[in-house]
Amino acid sequence: MGDDKRELPPIPDRLPVSVVDAHTHLDACGAVTAADVSAMVDRAERAGVSRVVTVADDLAAARWAAEASTWDRRVFAAVAIHPTRTKEFGDAEKSEVERLARQDRVVAVGETGLDYYWDYSPHDAQQDAFRWHIDLAKRVGKPLMIHDREAHEDVLRILDEEGAPDDVVFHCFSGDEHIARRCVDAGYVLSFAGTVTFRNARGLHEAARIVPPGQYLAETDAPFLTPHPFRGRPNEPFCTAYTVRHLAGLRGEAVHEVADAVRTTAERVFRLPSVTSC
Repeated sequence: MGDDKRELPPIPDRLPVSVVDAHTHLDACGAVTAADVSAMVDRAERAGVSRVVTVADDLAAARWAAEASTWDRRVFAAVAIHPTRTKEFGDAEKSEVERLARQDRVVAVGETGLDYYWDYSPHDAQQDAFRWHIDLAKRVGKPLMIHDREAHEDVLRILDEEGAPDDVVFHCFSGDEHIARRCVDAGYVLSFAGTVTFRNARGLHEAARIVPPGQYLAETDAPFLTPHPFRGRPNEPFCTAYTVRHLAGLRGEAVHEVADAVRTTAERVFRLPSVTSC
């Protein structure tokens, strides 16, 4: 049993429509080289996950993500400084994040936002950095990818105060139906991770049911949050397929309908080229 917990879940049957893993961390999954990246995305493609957005949480990860996105046509990047790392976020860091955010295969500014669960960065530092990232997303014309942990009200308030970019994605959405409705009404996109498959996540289940097509995505946040029934085991982008199938069950819709909604929303939000040309 102990050995099983260290092994990847089985690669599921291929989805009927290819999808995008809207948020993963290929470096944290163990990818170092171009060969590592391609092997991970090969596994994902076997499950019908044809493209991934690999996301940074500090400067080293941002540089790596931007570089990795040039190694394989199926990989894109998002760059920002994670809210838990904003205690020291000065001009040098801002200049480097902006330089990376302007690169062609960097498709989002993220993950940024607020995290009141961990006590790594003061709330005021997080909020200042969040406001700066909001402005950056608007200046570079790319979507904002939000990390929101136990900070729903402040995240929504700051978006309102600053004026949200055209496209806002709540990565690993963690709110209930009430928060989901407020986000939907504001035009934001909710990205569902493996947490939506957890049996005790009833509020999240209700949220997933009410989000209309065009305003939801699927992601892994790999190597974290592996979907049920493999919770606790390593996660990789191919596991997006498990989450898509679970979303279809929650919503009472066909898998191909949900997969198509996930794909088309990702292509619109991240301005992704077609599979054949990316």
